[in-house]
Amino acid sequence: MDKKNKLLTIGQFASLHGINKKTLMWYDEIGLFQPVTINPENGYRCYSYYQSPILETILLLRELDVSIAEIQDFMKNRSAENLKCLLDEKIENLDLQIIHLQAVRKTLCIHRQDMNTLLTINLSEISIIEKEEHYLATVDIDKNTSFEKEVELITAEIAKYQPGRLHDASYGSMIPVDSLLTGNFNDYTKLFIEIPFLAHEKGLHTQPKGKYLKAFYKGAWDKIPQKYQEILEFARSQNLTLSGFSYEKGINEIVIDRIEDYIVQIEIPILG
Repeated sequence: MDKKNKLLTIGQFASLHGINKKTLMWYDEIGLFQPVTINPENGYRCYSYYQSPILETILLLRELDVSIAEIQDFMKNRSAENLKCLLDEKIENLDLQIIHLQAVRKTLCIHRQDMNTLLTINLSEISIIEKEEHYLATVDIDKNTSFEKEVELITAEIAKYQPGRLHDASYGSMIPVDSLLTGNFNDYTKLFIEIPFLAHEKGLHTQPKGKYLKAFYKGAWDKIPQKYQEILEFARSQNLTLSGFSYEKGINEIVIDRIEDYIVQIEIPILG
């Protein structure tokens, strides 16, 4: 006798699929998935091995957060076309979740990198590093732009790219190198938003690939011009030509309480 033709008890069938038999009892009660027969002598539910693919489909849909009502509707109108439509929708949702999780992972990696930097940082050091190309969403500002207006501009810009939550993006400010060279150390012209996996498209700012001067400043922002004077002196001593913008980003906001402990990472492209 073919073993696959034998009936299974509710416990055996539940064990086969790695679920609790109460789940099968509930599915039976709501008419979603019923046993192939019920023993007339003791009322025990019995299942067939050949019901396994249907149950596995239900379990898969539940794992994808398909509602019971949706699954019941599918079971009443079960067809290849209906299942394909349902799976198409869930695959699209799953793809969006994967993209979001990848973005969250990248954000966590950035935070971890910042924490590693904090643990090994030398605030007096100015170094030369290599950076890959990055694409940044930016908003224009000037010395008259209020903090409230900056928040409004950033919020509107972020909404265009739907990053999920604010922690999926990192923020900073930009000041033209030309302004630094003329002593205008407060001439900030842009705020930038770096969103993981942001692809190149029209309207985005390209942070170029290549060598950068990298430095750190700790303290209140009103003293940051002194750090820029130090950076410019270092560049002159090394015969380095700076270009484009200086990119400033706070790296320890989440682990400090006082503005005096705030650390800004400064990166400026080196020409050539």
